Amino acid sequence: MFASFFPRPKMFVWSAVGWFFLALFVWYGFADGLAPQLSLMREAAEVAEGERAPFLNPDKVWLYQYLVLATFVFCIIWGFIDRNRWYGWAVWGSAVILLVTYFNVQIGVYLNTWYGEFFDLIQQALTDPGSVTLEEFFGQLITVFYVLVPLIMVLVLLSYFTQHYVFRWRTAMNDYYMSNWTRLRDIEGAAQRVQEDTMRFAGIVEGLGSNFVSAIMTLIAFIPLLWTLSAQITELPFLGAVPGSLVFVALISSIFGTVLLAAVGYRLPGLEFNNQKVEAAYRKELVFGEDNAERAQPMQITELYSSVRKNYFKLYFNYLYFNVFRYAYLQGANFIPLVAMAPTIVAGAITFGTFQQINQAFGRVENSFQFLVNSWTTIVELMSIHKRLRAFESRLDGDITIDPAEPALQM
Repeated sequence: MFASFFPRPKMFVWSAVGWFFLALFVWYGFADGLAPQLSLMREAAEVAEGERAPFLNPDKVWLYQYLVLATFVFCIIWGFIDRNRWYGWAVWGSAVILLVTYFNVQIGVYLNTWYGEFFDLIQQALTDPGSVTLEEFFGQLITVFYVLVPLIMVLVLLSYFTQHYVFRWRTAMNDYYMSNWTRLRDIEGAAQRVQEDTMRFAGIVEGLGSNFVSAIMTLIAFIPLLWTLSAQITELPFLGAVPGSLVFVALISSIFGTVLLAAVGYRLPGLEFNNQKVEAAYRKELVFGEDNAERAQPMQITELYSSVRKNYFKLYFNYLYFNVFRYAYLQGANFIPLVAMAPTIVAGAITFGTFQQINQAFGRVENSFQFLVNSWTTIVELMSIHKRLRAFESRLDGDITIDPAEPALQM
């Protein structure tokens, strides 16, 4: 699954983590102060009121340069460690996806600030008619337009690039399995595992991996912002004043939701795995029936379809009570920041723009902490596919002997 595409997968992942922390150490150790000497925009002129254009001040540009340089060096080093057939897509492709993800997070930080200023402008216009001109109002909209248009273009290109990335990963797995097809062909659902599971696995892992990295980057970017904004929250209900209050509220809310859904959904991976097995057995018998009149007889099909129906009904029932808790938690979580800010709102201690800024920053932090909550059903599907492919690969690894007629799991 991984070795067919990534060079030395375990070493690659751990080296990437280690390189990330090394880059952080170097940055906060001395590199962050080198913008006046090394930033490509160190001579940039200031705009009105001493503010610089979004993302284009010397410090920001130097940070972007540093990140691209650190990523470039990491990819080059891996070119010397292990340059397999898929090195370009696996190493450089992953780097491109991560860098664009970081760019998207930075856009989110800017938009959070922009919304705060824009809603303050709206509040001023509504409370003091005539104090805001149409030129000022549309000027704010044009400013964000200049940011959103490039963002849309980048996201479209990233989506196109990611589709090719996933297909290359699928191709790597497909080539690996087909090169060993004579040893795998008699395993239950072998054709489905090669044709369907490889594509689903690559797509889900890429999606979850990108979302996880995005969540980490979002936390790094937004936690300091939310901590600073929390200084404007006068007190929490029943607790009083708490430094960094909203950060802790978001963390506690997310931990509660993660533990809750993990507890109520622990049976789902096994049922999804079993579901794929009974579907594969049913589909295989139908395929045999296309060429052999003695196969796919009514009694055989009825029995196989009965297993399909039984497992689906079990799955539906388990998702029934799982979704009760899932949707109740997600809907309730929408009101948590309102409850937390209630004393501050009632006291009129913040403006409408600041309220919007805090609310959005809280949502970004809480949503990142809720990575497992938001991804749980996808993770369940991935666990099921991984179990099927891992059992498939066990034949090649020599870990176990797989019986082609192995019955479906009963759970």
